[in-house]
Amino acid sequence: MIEFDQVTKRYPGGTVAVDDLSLRIPSNEITVFVGPSGCGKTTSLRMINRTIERSSGVISIDGEDINDRDPVTLRRGIGYVIQHAGLFPHRTVADNIATVPKLLGWDKRKARATAMELIERVGLDPKLADRYPAQLSGGQQQRVGVARALAADPLIMLMDEPFSAVDPIVRHQLQEELLRLQRDIGKTIVFVTHDIDEAIKLGDNVAVLRVGGKLAQFAPPAELLANPADDFVESFIGQDRGYRALTFLPAADLPLEAVPDELVIDADGKPAGWRVDGEVKPLGASFQRSDSLRAALDSVLTSPVGHGVCVDEGGKPVGVIGYAAFSGALRR
Repeated sequence: MIEFDQVTKRYPGGTVAVDDLSLRIPSNEITVFVGPSGCGKTTSLRMINRTIERSSGVISIDGEDINDRDPVTLRRGIGYVIQHAGLFPHRTVADNIATVPKLLGWDKRKARATAMELIERVGLDPKLADRYPAQLSGGQQQRVGVARALAADPLIMLMDEPFSAVDPIVRHQLQEELLRLQRDIGKTIVFVTHDIDEAIKLGDNVAVLRVGGKLAQFAPPAELLANPADDFVESFIGQDRGYRALTFLPAADLPLEAVPDELVIDADGKPAGWRVDGEVKPLGASFQRSDSLRAALDSVLTSPVGHGVCVDEGGKPVGVIGYAAFSGALRR
């Protein structure tokens, strides 16, 4: 557990970046710091590994004040991922990932083996191991950055807006990859973002900070959406918080109708579109029973005929749902 106890950060001239911050970050979960520019998100994150020193208060890890530890030793035990990956341009992918293990005295063979294992774990092709960062896409570089942060198997990972510099499609892929990794490895992750949707998607807990470094609310995403603490939190979340709340309701019990003849099926048995007035129109999104009501509603809204398609794990249709049935399910 990471605990902030009345932590304040003042800069010369009297500017307060973080103001009397107190919260407990649970172990083996993702906690997200979110808020507008100037709210102290990154400052709070960087005080954990002492790349920024607090002015007052206490930050402890498992009950031990981090100021009682050597800062270099502390940082080597904490993974750190930043916005543009921060890779060393003249080192290969494998050597970048092996940076901290080598600093810790691992032999070259063990460090290389760990790097190769992590390359695959973060979803990269092992053939990229001997390439240089400039030869990778932005999304690939971010994956390497995550692998490097994991290389020494730290208990804690700090992630400072790691996905904000890539396009929306790659960002979605990286978010899904992080959630998959977290299911596998269960690290204590502190994640900074300015995007409330990203915070809600990734966080087990979300800390909303207001300008001036004050904590506005600390809660699980579902509670944050259902019961914002004040007008600031409600405004920051946005007017569509009811739609976002559908993320936390399962689609498993939606009443599906039989697959209609108008749904076009390809040679692999997967839905390919809708037949409308003799033309085939794009399918729109689809969803699975394991998805959320938000995903199911998205499939309804993007369909040219107002029917979302539910598919199995193999991508084959198992039924459809329309506006009326979806609305009825929401009322129930």
